[in-house]
Amino acid sequence: MPHESRKPLTRLDPNAPLVLDTRALGRQPGSSREEHLSVPAPENFGVEMVGVPEGAAIELEIRLEAVLEGVLVTGTAAVPLRGECSRCLDPIASTFEADFQELFVYDDTRSGGNADDDELRLEGDLIDLEPVLRDAVVLALPLSPLCREDCPGLCPDCGARLADAGPGHRHDVADPRWAALQDLAGDLAPAPPGRGDGGSGPRGSSDRREGKQEG
Repeated sequence: MPHESRKPLTRLDPNAPLVLDTRALGRQPGSSREEHLSVPAPENFGVEMVGVPEGAAIELEIRLEAVLEGVLVTGTAAVPLRGECSRCLDPIASTFEADFQELFVYDDTRSGGNADDDELRLEGDLIDLEPVLRDAVVLALPLSPLCREDCPGLCPDCGARLADAGPGHRHDVADPRWAALQDLAGDLAPAPPGRGDGGSGPRGSSDRREGKQEG
């Protein structure tokens, strides 16, 4: 019967950009290494109005350190942001830095009742850094980004960008409470007189009849 390997199978792709190999640390507490990585951003790396474009370069400065229970990952991520202002809808382009630190526990420790549901584990010698980056970057992004802190937004009547329209931009809008009265006044307005209308016709006929009687 062939010998069955005790090494657990991993679902991680060792060639994936955000998968790190920790074999060089040798599980020796105190051993460490530092790396600079430039990796493409995964898809959906942001919130509704701002985020990191898919495939854009994420610059990582990371330190991997072996401890008794696993590997401690400490680092900084610098990412390009693209989006639109929540007030004036102008495009936004900026950079953002996020710090992170996470302990990845060896897969053969903290077993049984001592395991935490939310702890991150190594799979073999591999670390998946993507969920750590998502927590560090995406959760820190504003849900309502602004092109500038004092952005005045758009005119609610015509949609013009108020920063360009100037402080004197305004519209004379009738009070909607008077709209019904204005419509009623229009219905009750007298019709303009037509040609030959009025008292001239009958008055002329009467004058002619009176003239005949006098003659």
